Amino acid sequence: MDSTAVDRFEASRVRLASLAYRLLGSAADAEDAVQDAFLRWQAADRDLIEVPEAWLTKITTNLCLDRLRSARVRHERSVGAWMPEPLLAGDPMLGPADTAEQRESVSMAVLTLMERLSPTERAVYVLREAFTHSHTEIAEILDITESASQQHLHRARRHLASEGRGDAVDGAEARRIVEAFLDAAASGRTDRLVALLTEDATGVSDGAGLGTKLMRLPTPERIAGTFRHAMRPSEAKHRIAGGVPSIHAAVVNGSPAMVAMVDGAAVGLVVFGMRDGLVSVVHGVADRARLDRFSRVWAGQEHDAPLIASW
Repeated sequence: MDSTAVDRFEASRVRLASLAYRLLGSAADAEDAVQDAFLRWQAADRDLIEVPEAWLTKITTNLCLDRLRSARVRHERSVGAWMPEPLLAGDPMLGPADTAEQRESVSMAVLTLMERLSPTERAVYVLREAFTHSHTEIAEILDITESASQQHLHRARRHLASEGRGDAVDGAEARRIVEAFLDAAASGRTDRLVALLTEDATGVSDGAGLGTKLMRLPTPERIAGTFRHAMRPSEAKHRIAGGVPSIHAAVVNGSPAMVAMVDGAAVGLVVFGMRDGLVSVVHGVADRARLDRFSRVWAGQEHDAPLIASW
């Protein structure tokens, strides 16, 4: 394959990766899908491909759908241990963020809710809402009719409507929110933490990958109690973390997040999904396998001073 063909693919790589991430909810799986698309591009008769960008979009989308439909992936996601892989603001895999729909399509809450969708519904939703493809284009990509594309989008929007519009945040707002949670936790008063949550707030944690299922927190009181306990430092927690963490504020998947770092590596995240100024959903991530890319992107950025230098 000549350098022109390689360059043409590389010009689409970031867009394809952000598409694959939205479809799969995993940066590692998205990278694999894009690499498979490159192999298909390498093997194709490129002289017959009139619009390379459209061809690559179709190939990548369908490679992702094949993954979502595979027995292995369906089993992994059905046993209750799957959650989206968090991405730090500035990671190119997050892709377009010009509209509210584009930003919401990579929120932890929406990526989780998209598990309720069929693979085709998920693809139509992502292609339409995040990448603004027309129903004519989506029909061509997925080999369905325009009418079917419209119906899939309607069903997807209905399933995802329960999440509602999330609040957009910047770095300064994320820092303020994380500081408020740390102050409330330090007070030892659960009611102060509950006051920062919506009445229907829920939480979920991967338990650092130590268990086979996610830990569910169905009420604000459970979230507050768990967070207060988790923020009490101890030698046992330091051993699990591999050292004494520093605590930072960041924006992760468009939401404010508390980040625990040890020797340049993320050892835990708490991502706060916001609605009307309060936290409506909390995602706790401490499984190192889910934090590898996050740590690599973090290392390439500059950051504000930690909120807690030595926790």
